[in-house]
Amino acid sequence: MTKRNILITGGAGFIGSHLVDRLLSENGWAVTCVDNFNDFYSPAEKWRNIKKHLDNPSYNLARADICNRGALSEVFDKTDFDVVVHLAARAGVRPSLAYPTLYAATNVNGTMNLLESVRRSKVKQFVFASSSSVYGINAKVPFAEDDKITQPISPYAATKAAGELLCHTYSHLYDLRCICLRFFTVYGARQRPDLAIHKFAELISRGLPISVYGDGSTRRDYTYIDDIISGVRAAIDYDKSNYEIINLGESRTVELLELIEILQSELKKKAVINSLPAQAGDVPQTFADIEKAKRLLGYNPKIGIEEGIRRFVEWFNQKPDFLRQNFKNQLDLLIENTHRAGNGSPRIF
Repeated sequence: MTKRNILITGGAGFIGSHLVDRLLSENGWAVTCVDNFNDFYSPAEKWRNIKKHLDNPSYNLARADICNRGALSEVFDKTDFDVVVHLAARAGVRPSLAYPTLYAATNVNGTMNLLESVRRSKVKQFVFASSSSVYGINAKVPFAEDDKITQPISPYAATKAAGELLCHTYSHLYDLRCICLRFFTVYGARQRPDLAIHKFAELISRGLPISVYGDGSTRRDYTYIDDIISGVRAAIDYDKSNYEIINLGESRTVELLELIEILQSELKKKAVINSLPAQAGDVPQTFADIEKAKRLLGYNPKIGIEEGIRRFVEWFNQKPDFLRQNFKNQLDLLIENTHRAGNGSPRIF
């Protein structure tokens, strides 16, 4: 059987490694993963994510940085890819406030490098991971794809909006099919340790205080990883038009304090809350209109927040000690980095 070739950037990360799981299980794909294993968080977590992939003959790992055009060219010269899924990025709103130029270099210039590689190689299908953060403070809810996104409130959000515009440009000029997926607060097994659910679980389990910015009334549309992967998988095969922006969310909002209550219940431990002023760059709520995803992709999220947190905690409780023992040091460094600007390449876990 002839296999289709797919390149996944950020393929050792949270979402990327789950997508690789899905594609390898189908037996119809030859998967190339591009990841630079940077220290945004412990690289050991990424190596654990892909451990079972490394022995699969349909899997190839390329340690490369999307900011390095020469390294990308080497990857594209070796394989004629049918599809590229671009998940690699500097992620997170708060770190982007401290390191805006780093975020622009990776998320804008890196995306441009990848689109240029795709153009030269005549790849026909490009799936881009965008973010609900592009909506900024959107008074209209739920957020729909045709809402204006002219008022992002963090460098991270601005870089993701820029990525969508670059995709539109290349789609228009070079007949490249670009599907931009706006992810809404993805969580589940292997979630990055800097994200709220994972970070809160670590702190609550250790009896350490969790920081709640503002009055705890902010609301998020939390989307379980399996539902996101189903949406991405459908976008890989989508062929009805050359450019689309599509929300992938749960289409249900959960208040931060409610989320903490669910975590406490599953962890069977009370949270110690450290109340802090509202954080710059944070939006009051996210809420996905997913009618377009349903119509174009057959998207139908199935895992609600209660079941999703139960599954996450089940994974969390099995996390090996060697990945958890340095968590507090990594968290301290994250806090330090997000509250000061610096030069050079920061260590952000």
